[in-house]
Amino acid sequence: MIEAVNLLGKEITCATCRANCCRLEVMLVTDTGVPEKYVEIDSWGGMTMARLQDGWCAALDRSTMLCSIYEKRPLICREFEMGGYECLSERS
Repeated sequence: MIEAVNLLGKEITCATCRANCCRLEVMLVTDTGVPEKYVEIDSWGGMTMARLQDGWCAALDRSTMLCSIYEKRPLICREFEMGGYECLSERS
């Protein structure tokens, strides 16, 4: 496993993050088993992850800042690479 490291030499892990990616809009384009209570229909009829009033993903456990449906998370969340370009962009 390759470890991602930021410019300050610190290891990049989801555990050392403020879960910034959990504030992004997430379209549901495949069926991964996301529980219905976390699914919303947008104004164009597309399915998205439900978001709380403050913009955070409804599936984020705010006490741990970890995904409460990790095993059933959407495809885009599965493909969001820890330490990848998008991750580093959201962390800055």
